[in-house]
Amino acid sequence: MIYYKTDAELEIQRESSLLVGKTLAEVAKVIEPGVKTKKLDKIAEEFILDNGAKPGFKGYGGFPATLCISVNDEVVHGIPGERELKEGDIVSVDCGTIWKGFYGDSAYTFEVGEVEEEVHWLLERTKQSLYLGIEMAVAGKRVGDIGHAIQSYVENFGYGVVRDLVGHGVGRHLHEKPEVPNYGRRGTGVKLKKGMAIAIEPMINLGRKEVVQDSDGWTIRTIDGKPSAHFEHDVAIKDGKPDILSTFKYIEEVLNNK
Repeated sequence: MIYYKTDAELEIQRESSLLVGKTLAEVAKVIEPGVKTKKLDKIAEEFILDNGAKPGFKGYGGFPATLCISVNDEVVHGIPGERELKEGDIVSVDCGTIWKGFYGDSAYTFEVGEVEEEVHWLLERTKQSLYLGIEMAVAGKRVGDIGHAIQSYVENFGYGVVRDLVGHGVGRHLHEKPEVPNYGRRGTGVKLKKGMAIAIEPMINLGRKEVVQDSDGWTIRTIDGKPSAHFEHDVAIKDGKPDILSTFKYIEEVLNNK
């Protein structure tokens, strides 16, 4: 079942998604060597609540925190805790909000201090692949067009595209139909129609595409221990051009001023 949204509903969803971007910017302010991941989670939860919304992830399927914080070879769904970030780490921070009954869902991978050059480029190219995928997110295209745009770009660099986790529809539920893989063939899959809202989220590994789940039941990491990058935007399907509901603007303003 695919849920189609009215323009008014998409505007509420935009407000929720923009709050995620603002929350991630608050987190960006304190990402540095020595900070504990649970501190990032506390900052995010307080900011979301102070803005009248609710954390979208906390309690979802039993997840214990506001943020998914995944470091280095952790791909997604890392649980915040006592771990301290170190110089040279990368950290994916995935955040969800519920505002007026609609979910916002966005993720950004941060560099902690100076990272190795090949890791920096993994992040830059993963983010670029997100925007290449978004270009295909218009009425009349298909889900496979999004996946193909992402896959064909990142595989040029020898990266692995995670297959076990995919993007998804988003709205009154955090995960709705259709699934939005980061790989695929042009002209295949569900047809995109006006009123759909999807979360596009490339998860790209420096090495192999395969992943494993930790014993905590949540954390997904690369099978070869190499770093993984993750960026995510919410996008409304419109005629002619995509409409990005979330934003990295607030995050990148913080990063550019650090």
